[in-house]
Amino acid sequence: MARKTLTDKGVAALKLRSKLYAHPDPQLPGHYIRVSATGRKSYVAVARDPNGKQVWITIGSAAHVAIDDARNKAREVIARIRAGEARAGPKSFQTVADEWLKRHVEQRGLLSRYEIRRLLTKHVLPAWSGRDFESIRRGDVTELLNRVEDKSGRRTADSVLSVINRIFKEYALGHEGYASPIVTEMRRYRPKEHARSRILSDDEIRAVWPALPVGDSYGDIVKLLLLTGQRREKVWGMRWDDISIDGTWSVPNGTREKGAGGELVLPEMAADIIRNRPRFESNPYVFAGRGAGRFTSIHEPRNKLKAKLATLGVATDWTLHDLRRTARSLMSRAGVRPDIAERVLGHVQQGVLGIYDRHSYREEKAHALKALAGLIENILAPNEDKVRRLHG
Repeated sequence: MARKTLTDKGVAALKLRSKLYAHPDPQLPGHYIRVSATGRKSYVAVARDPNGKQVWITIGSAAHVAIDDARNKAREVIARIRAGEARAGPKSFQTVADEWLKRHVEQRGLLSRYEIRRLLTKHVLPAWSGRDFESIRRGDVTELLNRVEDKSGRRTADSVLSVINRIFKEYALGHEGYASPIVTEMRRYRPKEHARSRILSDDEIRAVWPALPVGDSYGDIVKLLLLTGQRREKVWGMRWDDISIDGTWSVPNGTREKGAGGELVLPEMAADIIRNRPRFESNPYVFAGRGAGRFTSIHEPRNKLKAKLATLGVATDWTLHDLRRTARSLMSRAGVRPDIAERVLGHVQQGVLGIYDRHSYREEKAHALKALAGLIENILAPNEDKVRRLHG
């Protein structure tokens, strides 16, 4: 009876199952094609070392490695395992990325950890998950960034570049002789060339605010961004444990702020929005998402809002970050001192002032946010009989 063969076409035709499984290569005992529930296929070699322990080594992704090449490499790996040599074998990108996420993202509690995982899951792992980490070259990085840019734009491509650059650098620290394939010139987006100055006008604020559904996660996020001037990652990641009964928000530090977090006494307008949010025992976030995660599905509500505003003849060319710039400008208009407004935004104070002035500015920031909310309230209801004292 003729021995069965498995070709690249046959690997591509392997069906998905509800769970990860390994399909044996009939031409090489100890060589398998591992098929994940999401459709990723990778080659693995399995053998027992001299102590009798079974060792699994990832050869590479079936999307990048032909099965004949995988077999040749698997033979070498199996021989090394049986000889007790190079037990760990080559690490896959997935393995290195998971180790980096655990030690340098999750353990540090980075506010950007959800976005980092999203970028890896959506743009990087589908291409490199089973790839031998050290086999990734500059051309591979360029090819990946080209695909991301074509699909999601230059800024996203640079965000992906930033994440994988950190992974490559961290790997290089523990592996002598390894050089990262990334060079500075790989950046696609030049912030100075695209610096924005957009802020929302009073008429736009009056049009946008009532267009936001009451109690809607995206709508409430937009309102809080304008009322607090905080970065969107902080508002998205707001936890119930960070909000006190009196409406004080203990803002966590971000990686870019280096200790500029602290307490923000929220104005009543902002506190009321949070108090009216639904609270789930199984979810720690004010803006709850699926399971125990935070809200992330902004695309659909954002598009609905833009469509609604377009029918009203209101411009839709503003971004969520423009709300932060708008809040900062409104604070100046409300008479808030520039240095206090910068502290509200979480900007680090430079020079000697930043080193020696350890005052929390809690009351000053509270007054600034109250003034900001008062001005926004007057913009929304420009009635002379309802004008508030911004500094009262």
